[in-house]
Amino acid sequence: MENIILIGHGSPKKDANNIELTGRLLHSAIHPNCNNNCVKVAYLQFAEPGIADAIKECVLSGAKRIIIHPYFLSSGMHVTKDIPEIIKEAKDMYPDREFIYTEPLGIHEKLVHVVMERIHTANGLKPHDIEKRSFEIISEEADLSDMPPEQLPIIKRVIHATADFEFKNTLMFHPDAIRTGIDAIKAGKNILTDVEMVKTGIIKRWLEPYGGKVICNINDEDVVRLSKDTGKTRSEIAIKKALQANNNIGIIAIGNAPTALLKVIEMLNSPIHPFTHSPILVVGVPVGFVKALESKALLAAQKFPFITNLSRKGGTPVAVAIINALLKVSKEGL
Repeated sequence: MENIILIGHGSPKKDANNIELTGRLLHSAIHPNCNNNCVKVAYLQFAEPGIADAIKECVLSGAKRIIIHPYFLSSGMHVTKDIPEIIKEAKDMYPDREFIYTEPLGIHEKLVHVVMERIHTANGLKPHDIEKRSFEIISEEADLSDMPPEQLPIIKRVIHATADFEFKNTLMFHPDAIRTGIDAIKAGKNILTDVEMVKTGIIKRWLEPYGGKVICNINDEDVVRLSKDTGKTRSEIAIKKALQANNNIGIIAIGNAPTALLKVIEMLNSPIHPFTHSPILVVGVPVGFVKALESKALLAAQKFPFITNLSRKGGTPVAVAIINALLKVSKEGL
């Protein structure tokens, strides 16, 4: 069992001690199906819990590995001396536990984008203007001239969502993918997602005029029960349930669970699946080290319409960006 501790400096001003939200967002991003408190926050000073108390809580909860991240911008004395000394004391106290201490936030290109957004906001730019300028920057920094025009809105939105230009080279499109997705949206078909985070990120107001809905069954009581009884992931069970029960699905968006994507491929290749009357677009971009790349490689070999990326990268932001790009194109055209 692994726990993560996110460490903030702490402030005498109580309102400034607010990294709990960051901790929850981190937990949702890396453990989307987890209900345990495996991402904790702590403060170096002025606020509770302290680092030693957070480590003790991890130990008492059964964590064998404790990853500690200093939520600091630079490697000052707190990061290089104060926090390591507390960790050393914890290692002596809990010798049977593994401690991993990460680098601070430091210098990262994604932080530059955050600063740019703050500057634009301070200058009075509206969110739409910020997004417009972001897309202009993408066009300036990446040569997309060799990309098929119908793919550009999707590629740009994925890069915008991830600040990762690598997706220009790793995204793959079935020849019928974009047309199938747009046709499904305009026909009022539903969008099935593997996790709630993907469902939440999809812009519903762009879908609703066509009559479609976004479906996710991962938290249904029977899905949770079956997962405990069978040992299968909730995402896999939820996808199977939805495909068996709902004949109005036009797009399936998998952003996190390779097992869910493998189940989709299995069911769509079955001669008895209930969707032979109309094609379904499968957006499969799970992230991770176990089965993620393998499941996407298998998807890339399918005859039915798909959008995927051949790398370990992916996740909720990528799946959401692809779907929202399709919705925007459906609404506004290329």
